[in-house]
Amino acid sequence: MSFIKIAAFTALATISATSFAAKPTSIVFDSNGETAEGTDFAAYMVKCSNGKKVPLTAWDSRKKWCVGDAGSEQCEKKQIKAAKAACKAS
Repeated sequence: MSFIKIAAFTALATISATSFAAKPTSIVFDSNGETAEGTDFAAYMVKCSNGKKVPLTAWDSRKKWCVGDAGSEQCEKKQIKAAKAACKAS
């Protein structure tokens, strides 16, 4: 019976840890910009539930969203997915 209790506790602890992960609370437009090569982008700031602020950039007419700048490996097709990734990483 103690094995079942340990397994249940582990499952609950895992669920609790994921529910307390930082989540985006707002995404605010910051500015439009252009790289030295002439590529347009838009800069945003994501505010997370843990109090941190993380930059996002939008590329290809807002079809590609990256945590940080264009050199970032963390890019998504949707703004909310990129914002969630940004808060999770912070």
